[in-house]
Amino acid sequence: MLGDLSGVSKIFVITGRTDMRKSFDGLMAIIRDVYELDPYANAVYLFCGRDSRKLKALHFDKDGFVLLQKRLDGSGRFQWPRNASEARLLTRQEFRWLMEGLSIDQPKAIKSGGKKKDF
Repeated sequence: MLGDLSGVSKIFVITGRTDMRKSFDGLMAIIRDVYELDPYANAVYLFCGRDSRKLKALHFDKDGFVLLQKRLDGSGRFQWPRNASEARLLTRQEFRWLMEGLSIDQPKAIKSGGKKKDF
């Protein structure tokens, strides 16, 4: 199914600002040349423009690339991380927060502990 991202193993957000005029080849070049990641991997790469109203998602889907775009209506804005230009790996929960208009850095979110404790 076109645009089915349920089987994707990794979700990357490209922080900072991206020229939203770029399409398949331009976004692939950013992934490959700037961040040294594989655009053909089982991953989704998310990009956002200057005004934070639009985002694009690039994904290789077995036999070709899928480019999805979302534009918010009204005064809505994505809480896009602008602190540095990096490819940041997101959890599914952080991805949901981003799509719901929330920051991916929730200060009160429970983080998983590294070690199990025996009581």
